[in-house]
Amino acid sequence: MARNEIAAAWEQHCVVGWPQFSSPHQGPLMTLDTVISGCVVFFLDSPEGLDHQRMALVRDCLDELQELTAELDTDSQPYFLRLRQLGEMLLTTTPQP
Repeated sequence: MARNEIAAAWEQHCVVGWPQFSSPHQGPLMTLDTVISGCVVFFLDSPEGLDHQRMALVRDCLDELQELTAELDTDSQPYFLRLRQLGEMLLTTTPQP
């Protein structure tokens, strides 16, 4: 996965904005969004890419995201699907110098 593909996916994700939905998991979902987004920004700003600690953090976030999004309404699902894809892209990308 090329850095420019992650940058394009990140740009698309940022344009959409946070979905309107009601869920008891909204707070934790917001935290997961913040953590994964922070890792995307770090990746894009760092020629070294993500370190092992951040990679593990993204993996944990993706696991939790899977659990928390199963019950969401269909209108908010695309936002979290994009977030999941961003996280997966980070995990499969080797930094390019």
